[in-house]
Amino acid sequence: KAQTAEQMLTKLIADGENELIYLESVLDEISRADTDNEISAIRMELAEAGYIKNIKGKKQKQPKELPPIAFRTSDGFRVLVGRNNVQNDKLSLKLASKSDMWLHTQKIPGSHVIIFGDGREISDEAIEEAAVIAAYHSKARESSIVTVDYTRVKALKKPNGAKAGMVIYHEYYSINVIPDKEAVENMRVK
Repeated sequence: KAQTAEQMLTKLIADGENELIYLESVLDEISRADTDNEISAIRMELAEAGYIKNIKGKKQKQPKELPPIAFRTSDGFRVLVGRNNVQNDKLSLKLASKSDMWLHTQKIPGSHVIIFGDGREISDEAIEEAAVIAAYHSKARESSIVTVDYTRVKALKKPNGAKAGMVIYHEYYSINVIPDKEAVENMRVK
């Protein structure tokens, strides 16, 4: 009985920790949301995951899906940033090709960032600029130095039953950057 209880508790603790990570990522998304449409998309994500109920009697209209936030590096690489967990999944697992570069803050909730290579070798300068974008679009945007992991999209895996926005990766590099609002705004495609 003790062994069975220990196994069950270990699994419950791991599930609880994963749940906490997911909810922290949702809280970060809410804090960075700029429009009612972004808030509606997050509300729908939470309803689909079973965290909140849809209001009965009210027809929930689908929020207009906003495109990912677009940037261009100084050497011309297109960079896209997910606005929420559902969009992070779509961006990282469907839109990006295996040779594109994926970036995310290390152990901190934030957006998935993709550098599209479009047949070119992605430069170190583009990776550094995209890392600044990833740091700024995370919970660590007010920090002085942020560690950002980066890897090829082909190294990403979505665990079975994982919540939206959750991926795992084992082969990666890290870079330390300073979140810089002005630099990020200068790279943004209007």
